[in-house]
Amino acid sequence: MRAFVLTGPGRSAVEEVAPPRAAAGEVVVDVARVGLCGTDVEFYTGEMAYLAQGHSVYPIRLGHEWSGRVSEVSLEVDPAWLGRRVTADTMIGCGTCPSCRAGRHRVCPDRFEIGIRGGYAGALAERLAVPAGGLVALPDAVDDVAGALVEPGGNALRSVEAAGPAAGDPVLVLGAGTIGILAAQLARARGAEVQLVGRSARSIAFARQLDFAVAASPSEIPGRPWASVIDASTDSAMPAMGLELVTPGGRLVLIGLARSASEVDTRQVVLKDVTVVGILSASGGLTGAVEQFRTGAVDPRPLVAATVGLGQVGEVLAGWRPESSGPGPKIQVDPRA
Repeated sequence: MRAFVLTGPGRSAVEEVAPPRAAAGEVVVDVARVGLCGTDVEFYTGEMAYLAQGHSVYPIRLGHEWSGRVSEVSLEVDPAWLGRRVTADTMIGCGTCPSCRAGRHRVCPDRFEIGIRGGYAGALAERLAVPAGGLVALPDAVDDVAGALVEPGGNALRSVEAAGPAAGDPVLVLGAGTIGILAAQLARARGAEVQLVGRSARSIAFARQLDFAVAASPSEIPGRPWASVIDASTDSAMPAMGLELVTPGGRLVLIGLARSASEVDTRQVVLKDVTVVGILSASGGLTGAVEQFRTGAVDPRPLVAATVGLGQVGEVLAGWRPESSGPGPKIQVDPRA
């Protein structure tokens, strides 16, 4: 089968590789759509922290936001999965450590991450093998495009749940990329009054098309007591700004990852009695994201600007966008295009 293989910083190729077989407890999925994200870009540039930490090494088979259809199951797996449309949890824990036993496999020290960590081959290929235990079924109302947005949707949903807004609560979302937009949509679906802060003209214009109030700089942020602030940016200065803006007793949720360390005055955390929550992965938020998409409470599909084939993935990771791209932040891949 064909697969996108990243062999080093800025070096990639579409290669013919052996198709996967379903090992014990696994299924094989025919991949329909794959989303490209900032993590993939960091692997392409060589800046991804896992490379320096030894958790990932080249060559890498990327792809962790995906949808597809089960085409093979192992003997241990319920055959009812055959033919079903699915996505799956990116995080694969060891199953025996204290974190896994407590249901926090996303922070298992020996975890694999599909298409990211531990050499587990990702979805930028025609087929993908995954553990059946992490599968999430996709209903007919959630098409392949939306299905490949369930993973970022799960991240965003966990962020909003951590922020805990009630109807009418003012929520500030820092960052107008895929996670920021999805978090804003999910918070608005709960009745919150949402304000976004964007950086690029394109992301700001797109957020406004979705009827969000968007500030183009910190100076434009309305001065009000923000019940919660979600930092979905990659700016190392944003966590401190979020702490400054959140109301005393409020909640600051951190899901964005900057390339350099962020400095936060913990005295403010204490004196304002602020709850600070970090979010890693969509684990625990996948089924909820599917339900939000299924009911139409949130439609993620406008976020997809274009769909390309495997042969164009390297160009997209290097910064290229097709001329026909829409205004959204997400590029998806059809591995069979």
